[in-house]
Amino acid sequence: MPPAENAPAASPAVSGPEVVSSPDVVTGPDGLARPAWASVDPLLREYYDTEWGVPVHDERGLYERLSLEGFQSGLSWATILRKRPAFRAAFRDFDPDTVAGFGDDDVARLLADPGIVRNRAKILATIGNARATVALRDDPGTPGGLAGLIWSFRPARTPLPRTMAEVPTISPESTALAAALRAKGFRFVGPTTMHALMEAVGIVDTHLVGSHRRGSSGVWAPDGSPR
Repeated sequence: MPPAENAPAASPAVSGPEVVSSPDVVTGPDGLARPAWASVDPLLREYYDTEWGVPVHDERGLYERLSLEGFQSGLSWATILRKRPAFRAAFRDFDPDTVAGFGDDDVARLLADPGIVRNRAKILATIGNARATVALRDDPGTPGGLAGLIWSFRPARTPLPRTMAEVPTISPESTALAAALRAKGFRFVGPTTMHALMEAVGIVDTHLVGSHRRGSSGVWAPDGSPR
């Protein structure tokens, strides 16, 4: 799931036709069961239904997700989603080659852009991570570049959480991925942030048992075994 700070501090009150079927799963008026964090805000619900946990294998897509997860640190995921169009415009659709060429003028432009998160360290990390992404293409020890590196940390099985308390926020694989990325020059790629990335791009499936999205990625069966 998105990092814990993205979820409401307490499950918001649900009114109308929605019925809480468990403390952590809400059945909506469309009859679909979702975790509480994705059941109220329309933007989060759309993200959950159509994107979160869907496999991403392309370099640009993974670089964008890695960048946004880095910007999310300390903020709510809803904030990042609302700013996503502005992020895409500011970072030229997260094309690694383009961002790798950003210089001081671009940094100044980004720091003056009210549509994004104006954090110098995160902006510099995003530019540096683009350069590291480009460098990985010619790294003989990293077949498949960024995508090959990230997906090489897919675990043998995925969790089977029935409650939000059972959803891990870190794993041996996310810790190892963070270390591997840091060794290649990436920043803002801590183990918790990388676990959130792995959830977001389908490397692990932490949809709650009972959610309509459980096992929908094509990567994992509902019982946590690989397909």
